[in-house]
This record gives sequence, structure tokens and C-alpha cells, in this order.
Amino acid sequence: MFWQKPSSLLVLISLVTALAACGGERADKENAAEKPAAKASEESGSTGEQIIGEEMGTAAPKSGALDTESNPYAASGSSKRPPATHPAASSADYPTNVYFGDTHVHTGWSADAGMDGAILTPEDAYRFALGEVVKSNSGIKAQLHRPYDWFMITDHSDGMGVINEIIAANPEMMANATVKRWHDALASGDEKAAADAKSELIVLQSEGKLPKVVMDPKWMKSAWEKTVDAAEKYNKPGEFSTFIAFEWTVNANGGDNLHRNVIFRDGADHTRSLLPLTTFETQDPEKLWAWMEAYEQKTGGRVLAIPHNGNLSNGRMFEEQRFDGSPMTKKWAQMRAKYEPLFEVTQIKGQSESHPTLSPEDEFANWDLWDRGNLILAPKPKGAIKHEYWREALKSGLRLEEELGTNPFQYGANGATDTHTGLSTTEEDNFFGKFKTLEPSNKNRWNFPLLTGPAGSYMGWEMAASGVMGVWAKENTRESIWDAMMRKETFATTGPRITLRFFGGFDFTDADSEGDIADVGYHKGVPMGGKISGAKKGQAATFLVAAMKDPEGANLDRVQIIKGWLDSDGKTHEKIYNVKWSDDRKPGADGKLPPVGDTVDLDQATYQNSIGAKQLIGTFKDPDFNPAEKAVYYVRVLEIPTPRWTLYDKVRFGLGDMDKKVPLVHQERAFSSPIWYAP
Repeated sequence: MFWQKPSSLLVLISLVTALAACGGERADKENAAEKPAAKASEESGSTGEQIIGEEMGTAAPKSGALDTESNPYAASGSSKRPPATHPAASSADYPTNVYFGDTHVHTGWSADAGMDGAILTPEDAYRFALGEVVKSNSGIKAQLHRPYDWFMITDHSDGMGVINEIIAANPEMMANATVKRWHDALASGDEKAAADAKSELIVLQSEGKLPKVVMDPKWMKSAWEKTVDAAEKYNKPGEFSTFIAFEWTVNANGGDNLHRNVIFRDGADHTRSLLPLTTFETQDPEKLWAWMEAYEQKTGGRVLAIPHNGNLSNGRMFEEQRFDGSPMTKKWAQMRAKYEPLFEVTQIKGQSESHPTLSPEDEFANWDLWDRGNLILAPKPKGAIKHEYWREALKSGLRLEEELGTNPFQYGANGATDTHTGLSTTEEDNFFGKFKTLEPSNKNRWNFPLLTGPAGSYMGWEMAASGVMGVWAKENTRESIWDAMMRKETFATTGPRITLRFFGGFDFTDADSEGDIADVGYHKGVPMGGKISGAKKGQAATFLVAAMKDPEGANLDRVQIIKGWLDSDGKTHEKIYNVKWSDDRKPGADGKLPPVGDTVDLDQATYQNSIGAKQLIGTFKDPDFNPAEKAVYYVRVLEIPTPRWTLYDKVRFGLGDMDKKVPLVHQERAFSSPIWYAP
């Protein structure tokens, strides 16, 4: 039996409190006292991770473990939901609590999810997010190791409510031969037939060829009202916050992914009577922003949108023109910046943070790549990749601001799953996949088609068990968390509950990293998502950064600051700085650090925390700072190597025939929202 993380009470850490409790230990001190993590054994009653929490005064008693009935991912023990902690609202004039959640969850009510066989409802998804045991779409019991703090359902507006009518064999639906064939595929019980029907649905939607009956808005009203009602039912201010949301799913030009999740700050009194915008009405993002503006003007409410999967947009996500090909305008830039504060940098369908061809000097850019084409695998045009990734967009935004007067690409960091099962799972040893046909009941899911298009397929092994967003907010309420998203005080992770602080200013010193990080950070500078400007003669941009490992996860390898800037000739550049790192390593002549090491046991799917650090804290002064040049900075945190979900599957199911190209080990990571500098 391979190692399973203990099911425990959710540990929500205020970095300020934790660091004070630790007395501001440095990484080298921690490493001397670090105890190896427990080996893969059910007998080990505690792990190094749990001890860390106790040292900090933040650990909680372990609750009952997960139910095991028919679930290859579960540990033995009780099926009771792990209890959750609820930090008190902050009394400081700045946020001291970090809350984790998922902004991108589909249930069986999304047409493609339902076509693939998903049957879980929004209520099922909320119960699962709260830590309750639910039965998965394929019939096995599922439960999170730790519940979320906040959550939302983002079912597709296109075809909302349609799948229920197809399953029920609605006569109006069955009159269409294509829809009748989809119904028959679902009713057959053949998973391959269901997966093929799902892929056909996605291709037809991408090509604008869906049957007219599927696009009729009359099916939407009831499904939307029930979605809103479910969010209101499970919203418990101070304990668990829910959001009313939907996905606007543009697949332009035959699959160029321009999807946005639309998230309301408001409750049912503002949202229940509206009908979400669909791509049957428009595919132009400007018209989405106009729809959002009209909503705000009519209701007095607030709404934001989060784009995702630039990596599958074939160069259109960050294209430097309007949707119709006309030149960019100041109004276009202003509306984009106003309504899209965050960008989803990591999820199941790969990462859109960086690409090795754009950042050839970045040794960690080659991860979770989905770069063979768009959503239906139409090949990428020449030069497309340059307009698909967040880091490149952050740099380009500096240049476009000179031209337009507003930076249209002022995106903070978001991480989410895009699960289509209703089960938001980012734990590598508890990953339920993107679709029902890729749940762990399918022991060979690594080699099962995830999406099939005219030019090929994305395979199951390419899924990433990612991601999650951490939000710095004063309290766990819908309003407080939404406001934090809007001001970009957020960070993305590939799944671990890493805690990350990042402040920028001109006066941070090494002494600032020894005390109350948050207090000094807010009073001497700005947090992630903020802007600094007007450096005086002799000043340079300085930063304060603190990262703490997931209390139940792996140690940290390093903390880096990634800088982009615009020179006097209008050209953009980037550079990566190692700020803090674990163990007794020294940079080489090329400035790069030696690898942290690798403790992963490929035969047992285990690792040890005998390398790395629990926390990494420090200050950074930009050695290349030019006060006349615009710049953007963000933090990347890397964990030590750990088993990927594919290795857990390989060991669990005895998959000796797994292809050697399948990655089995990876380094999980976190990304802060940026801090911008302007002269």
C-alpha cells in the first residue's frame, strides 16, 4: 500500500501568525531540524508535515480517514466528513487570512460533461467541496483530504439544461438525428461511445454547427435558477463562501479557446432572473464586457471574468487586435482591464504561464504543456504561441500601455481545475480526472482519449491534477473574497496549499524578513496585485517574499522572482532571479542553482521531506533596476520533486505497460499575482 496523506482538519494558516510562532526561522535553521517525512506506511500515526503544524501552533487533530468502499484512492477508516476550521475575521486593516478555492467547476449539467456520462449536480459538487463523501459519476466513493473554503459552479451557458432533456429523450430533441444518436450513445452504457459523442459535441460547438434545438435558450431558465439556488443554499458567511457563476465558452474559428468564467459578487436577488450570455448570441469578448457593464448599471451589482487556456487559443487569447481583426482602441483596453482582473495560469488542460520557446533560459518552463493545437487540435499558426501565455502577455502589456494609455493585460494569478465531474480534486493521490470516463474506475485512463478532434487526440495521461487559488481576504465571505480577486491579491498553485506573501516597494531591508511580514509589507509597500511608481534618484525596487509549504505536503525547493521590462527602444525582456532556496546549495558560474535532489521512490510512489525547506523568507533588491523603465514582477515557488498522479496510478493498478513518455514525477509550484512598476 502506497502512502496516503492523512485525512485531517483543514489547516488555514495566517502567515503572519505562523511566522511569529516560528520566531522567523531561516531555511538553513529549519533544515538542520527537519525530520524525514513518514514512509509509505499505514502504521505511521503522524508525518513530518503534521509535526510542522504543531511546532507552529496551527496543527489540528486528525479526523477520521476516508471511506474505502470501492475507492482505490481512499485510506481505511471512517467516512465522516473531516471537520473544518473557520479563522476569525481579521481585525487588522489588512487581510491576514488566506482562503483556498476553485473558480472553475463543471457538473453533469454542462452539456459536454453530461454527454460523457457525468451525473453529479451542483449540490453534489458543493457537498464534496465541503468535505463530505459523495458517490462519483462512475459509482465509487470520493472525498477530499481537506475541504475548500470557498467554491463555485461554472457550468457552460451554451446548452445549459440541454443534457437533461437529451437523457430524458425529450421528443423535440429526439426529432434531430444527431441529438438522437447522442442519446443512444449515452443510453448504451458504452464509455467509448459516450466519450466520442462528447468530442463530437465539442467539435460541432467549436465549428458553429450545433443542431438548432440544442441552442434554444428555453432549456436554460430552469437549470440556471437551480444553479443560483444551490449557491445560495450552501453559502455560509464566515464558514464557506459560494459564488454564482457560469462559463462563457467561445471556441472561435473552429476551436480557438477564448473561454471566460463569469463570476458575480451578488446573490440571487440580482442574478436569478437573468439568463447567462451564450456564444450563440456573440463570440466577441467586447460584447461580453458590454453585457457585464449593462448588468452592473441595471442592478448596481458587480461581476468579473477570468479567461483560461490561452495555451489552446492558437494565438488569439492575447492577440494584439480586436476580435473582428480591427485595431485595438483605448476603450477596448480599458474594458478588458476593468472586467478581467485575473487569468487562469494552470488547470487540468495544462498551463498557460510560460513556454520554453518563449523563455529558453527558464529551466522550469517545460511543464504541463498542451501546445499541439487548439481545443480540437487544429494546428497552431506560425507565431501563435507568443500570444498564448501569461508571462509574455504581462510583458506585452507594458508595451501596449505606451500605445493605448491602458495596459489591457494587467492580469493577476488564478488557478482552478476545470473539472467536468463535479469533483474538484487537485491531490495527486486523489485525482478523479476531467471527465467521468477518466475517473480512477478506468484503470487505463492514462491511455484513454480525453478529447478527440479532426487532427488527433489529447490523451488521459496529459491531464494535470491542477489547480487552486489562494485569496488574501479579511473574512470568508462572498464579498470579501470577490473583492480580493478584483484587487488581484491572489496566488495560484498547481494543487498544494502553499501559503505565499509578496510585497513591493523601495525601502524593504533584510531586517523586514525577521518580523511580522504582513504588517511591515502593507505599511512599507504594496501587496501582490499592486503598483509602485516614481522611484527617486538612487532608489531601486525592493521586494519582501515569504512562502510556506503546504502543512500536509512537500518541502520547498526555491523561491524565484520573474521580472519583465520594457526598454527605451520599446522591446520587452525577462529575467529570473533566485531569491531564497533550501539546503546548502550555491549558484554555479551560470547563476543557476544545482537541483534540489529527488527522493521519489518510483516503485512505491512515495517521497521524503529529507530535502527542501518548510518555509523560505527573504528580501530582494532588483540589481538591474532602471527607474525609467516599466517593469512587472511575480513570484514562482517550487516544491521538491513528488509523485505525479500517473505514478500513483501505475503503482496502484500495476501498470507495467505505461508508456515511457508519460511523466511520473514533477515539481508542484505556486505563482503570485504580479506587482507592476511605472516610472
